[in-house]
Amino acid sequence: MRVLIVFNHPYEGSYCHAVLGSVMKGLLSNDHEVDLIHLDNDEFDPVMRSKDLKAFVSARTQPQESAELLDPQVQDYKVRLQRAEHIIFIFPIWWELMPALTKGFIDKVIFPGIAYDYNEHGTRMLCKLSELRGVTMITTMNTPGFAYRLIFGNAIKKAVLTGTFWKMGVKNRRWVNLTYVKFCKERKRKKWLSDIQRSMARLT
Repeated sequence: MRVLIVFNHPYEGSYCHAVLGSVMKGLLSNDHEVDLIHLDNDEFDPVMRSKDLKAFVSARTQPQESAELLDPQVQDYKVRLQRAEHIIFIFPIWWELMPALTKGFIDKVIFPGIAYDYNEHGTRMLCKLSELRGVTMITTMNTPGFAYRLIFGNAIKKAVLTGTFWKMGVKNRRWVNLTYVKFCKERKRKKWLSDIQRSMARLT
């Protein structure tokens, strides 16, 4: 299976980098084809600028003109996204949501004409990612899981898996949330990595 990983963490010593290593090992052990987008290393520009919003507005009625306004980097990500059979997002939760680069990727790449179109009345999204079978989101956070669920309402799940991919019609959506990471014992962190590696090896 062709798996696209969208990774966002600037610090190489982070636990997110360890998670990325386990994901890669698991996928490669079962001969999946892995394509890694490392947003930090790519120096991705997450800001929606005037031309990006112009492209957004014109995507439905003037698709060619809209596409020509996109950054070359977004054009590259578009090709890689449209090849993917599974997408895996890996990032930390900061202040209850994703870092800026991940948010920018969703804003600028999960975009009309790239990831979805609208029906003829413009009232419903239609997924353009014809190869896509599912989306997995793996996050790390220092907040306890029960607090994130009860106080913050699992905000990241609602923003990404429901507010983005459910609206697009992607049925297979999974969230792996590693909580209270900073305060966990090393044994538990190692077990998480082992579990993730096994899970990725079984990805279908």
